[in-house]
Amino acid sequence: MSFNPGALISRSLPTSLKAQMICLVFLLVFSLTLIAGGLYTAMISEVLEDQIGKRALQVSRTVAQLPMVKHQIVKPRPEGKLQALAEKIREEVGAEFIVIGNRDGIRFSHPKPDRLGKKMVGGDNAPALERGESYVSRAVGTLGPSIRGKVPIFDESGGIVGVVSVGYLQENVRVIIHDHQLKVGVLVGVLVVFGILGAVSISNRFKRAIFDLEPEQIARLLTERETIIDSIREGVVAIDRHANVTVVNRQAIVILGKDSESQIIGQPIKDVLPGAKLSRILSGGEQRHDQELEVNGTIMLINTVPMIEQDTIIGAVASFRRRDELDILAKQFSQVKEYSEMLRAQTHEYSNKLHTIAGLIQIDHDKEALELISQETAGYQGLIAFLAKAVPFPVLAAFILGKYNHAQELRIEFEIDPDSQLKDVPSELSREKLVTILGNLLDNAFDAALQGEHQAKVKLSMTDVSNDLVFEVEDSGAGVPAEKSEQIFERGFTTKQNDRGHGLYLARKALRDLGGQITLSDSDLGGALFSVFIPKQGRF
Repeated sequence: MSFNPGALISRSLPTSLKAQMICLVFLLVFSLTLIAGGLYTAMISEVLEDQIGKRALQVSRTVAQLPMVKHQIVKPRPEGKLQALAEKIREEVGAEFIVIGNRDGIRFSHPKPDRLGKKMVGGDNAPALERGESYVSRAVGTLGPSIRGKVPIFDESGGIVGVVSVGYLQENVRVIIHDHQLKVGVLVGVLVVFGILGAVSISNRFKRAIFDLEPEQIARLLTERETIIDSIREGVVAIDRHANVTVVNRQAIVILGKDSESQIIGQPIKDVLPGAKLSRILSGGEQRHDQELEVNGTIMLINTVPMIEQDTIIGAVASFRRRDELDILAKQFSQVKEYSEMLRAQTHEYSNKLHTIAGLIQIDHDKEALELISQETAGYQGLIAFLAKAVPFPVLAAFILGKYNHAQELRIEFEIDPDSQLKDVPSELSREKLVTILGNLLDNAFDAALQGEHQAKVKLSMTDVSNDLVFEVEDSGAGVPAEKSEQIFERGFTTKQNDRGHGLYLARKALRDLGGQITLSDSDLGGALFSVFIPKQGRF
């Protein structure tokens, strides 16, 4: 069984971010304070010993220069004046001892009188008595280990006649140092307490700033946010309080025509998305909902909302998508609704006819019932047979048949050119776009025919005999004035009150996607004639 100290330590450490921050700050403050306190104590000890040594040396120099000391030291048996002088000075300066010795190291003064006349101990007099040096030494005397200041005594001719030794016991020095260490220890304790309080305060503020989340939760939320934003089909751009872009998703990069987010992040929003007016929201401006904005020549619907933190606006977000996509969806929904209504009306109509036929049979008018059945089925079956032969594509054939039924419901005479043929349709050509083009043209023709002064009539012609697919839709309406021949293809233009004017716009847009064209001329029916040309080798 192996022992892994790293794993043991990691298991013993707290797992929450707050606890980790408190431990980290505490250890940092404690370590720095402990190191600083140790260095300060060591420095105080060194400085204190140095200052005491210098003080002892200075007192020794002063004593050695006294005339009475020089006069008395040369006597074989000096009077007790040196002892009295030394004790008086010792009490004034607070030294542990002041020893005055002659050339042979015999004491003439000492704190303990019974040691007078005896030889000085410690073995550190040689430099002073032999070479005349003044110095600080550490030695063990009769009173114990001490710090001493040694100074030689010179006579009038400059000869060495004695030595002065002033000392302070190291034990007393350690007491002083210990007092300083206690003060440093108290200071270290106070700093550690403040460090702990500071660590708790910092960790609490930090946790509040990140909504009390752990690092793993933040990482997961960030991943989820990026995934969600990139999965949105709308373009999304966010800015900070300085109106610089901070977030952009992939769809926005594509719409804005950039290669990567690095070309957008950090840029002013006015340069990235001009006209969005996001910076106005930062100053409390109004939000925008489904408003139009042109981006790189494409009309977008944009929504803008502020980012609020603690009742303060700290940024804004804009989401935008192509207007065409919404128009297409709305049109498709409208068409589906129309087909539903058409089928409902057709069901109702056929239900009435079935009841009529049943009534004729019940009153024994079988001949009239058969004539009604033949009349109803002859034209419809003929149309189905024609479409099955001329348009061998179920989607297109069903679409044309549906429009035929819708025209019958609206009491519109819907004629399909008997010479029409639509067999050579490239497989890669979008049937959806083709249905969009024909559907919008026929709906427009039905509306125009119903508003005309004559019998409502619409005619559809189709051919594929050339390099193009050609469709012609004409109606018996009032026609289109020459000055409006281009306006009718613009988005939103309409001459009807209950329509949004998107039909012809969407038709021409789908044609451009297929590389086709559309023209407008006068119809022999009295209204407008729309001619559509779609190349068989176009861009599908």
